[in-house]
Amino acid sequence: MEDPDVRAFATTDARGFLAQYPGGAVIDEAQRAPDLFSYLQTRVDGDRRTGLFVLTASQQFGLMERISQSLAGRVGLLHLLPFAFDEVAATRPADGLENWLWRGFYPPLHDRAIPPHVWFSDYLATYVERDVRSLLQVRDLDHFHRFVLMCAARSGQLLNLSALAADCGITHNTAHAWIGVLEASYIATRLTTFHRNFGKRPTKTPKLYLLDPGLAAWLAGVRSAPELVVGSLRGPLFETWVVSEFLKRRRNGLCPEELHFWRDSAGNEVDLLITRGEEVVAVIECKSGRTVGPSRSPQGKSLINCNKSESRQNM
Repeated sequence: MEDPDVRAFATTDARGFLAQYPGGAVIDEAQRAPDLFSYLQTRVDGDRRTGLFVLTASQQFGLMERISQSLAGRVGLLHLLPFAFDEVAATRPADGLENWLWRGFYPPLHDRAIPPHVWFSDYLATYVERDVRSLLQVRDLDHFHRFVLMCAARSGQLLNLSALAADCGITHNTAHAWIGVLEASYIATRLTTFHRNFGKRPTKTPKLYLLDPGLAAWLAGVRSAPELVVGSLRGPLFETWVVSEFLKRRRNGLCPEELHFWRDSAGNEVDLLITRGEEVVAVIECKSGRTVGPSRSPQGKSLINCNKSESRQNM
């Protein structure tokens, strides 16, 4: 639907357009032809084959709106996050941890010779101009740009919306709405606290993570992989990567597991807990150093170390 002539055909003669594809089709940028969805509903109801049409969109907000209006109950949703480590590890077997964290896992950075700083800059510009302006009617894009930068600097930390809003010069409600946009755009996610009490009062504040360590690193001002050998961003970016890998595993495998963290009022913390119903199936501590050392939970139980040298095996 990116081409004007194709979009015009689908809009002015939807029946004729769909008749070209008796065996189904992949319709890209489907949100650009909103009138087509009602005709798709009729076609799908008359032909019970599953997966007959695949609808994709670079802007999910318009697509989801059209689906909820015309195709509710008739679709299966697949959320495509950046590549998982296992999907691209074979293409760069000699790369160290710093290169993975710096480059990130968006597909264009692995199948094209595009420098990360160039692609991330263009991605942020087009995302801000397209998604944010159209969805929230943001008048001052500089404020939103600063908001995204501040979120990247806080990746892996407890999310204090009031402090974040104050740093960006916006209201608490605006910050709350903008966080929701970043989540809906698969830019960021919030990790909620584990609901069980291990003996001390747990914090209720969520933790904020960007979904790609490369984007987080670029937004935080990292311009080369060697900058991540040492420095304050190494640990948070590694933790960001670990959490994103488990989230991708959950989404790609349609797994029922939920991801949480745990922290009490005394500052004792578990980086990641994976639960299935009421069962805790994994307790994970993220360390970016080469040396593996014991880490203890508040109850004295040994935690799993997901460190630099063992990231492939543990993830």
